[in-house]
Amino acid sequence: MSWTTIRLELARTAGFPNGSAARSYVLRLPLSTGGLIDEREYRINPELATARRFWPNEPDRHGTLLHTRQGWALSCKPGEADDEKIYRLEAQAIQLGTCLTLTDPDGESLPFVVKGFCPA
Repeated sequence: MSWTTIRLELARTAGFPNGSAARSYVLRLPLSTGGLIDEREYRINPELATARRFWPNEPDRHGTLLHTRQGWALSCKPGEADDEKIYRLEAQAIQLGTCLTLTDPDGESLPFVVKGFCPA
């Protein structure tokens, strides 16, 4: 297991047919050698699971990754009002090219593709 930094970039959407590297997230998670989240390590050090959101014309948002009853979420403020849900994060190996769906608090879902890794 190792804590890993993962870069996600907006995948193809109707508004962005080629995706967008300018709309991205950087996540820090403990991954097993198979690319699955090491939930045991997460429970030991949940404060190390972080996220940063990069969006043009908006300030960067910094937050933590939370494991909730509904799955994983990115949270920048205390409480659930700003949480962005991340679907399928616990169910699949995180590898280059893997797609993840993030849903913002307003209910808009966007696909993101894993573009890179580096040791955290």
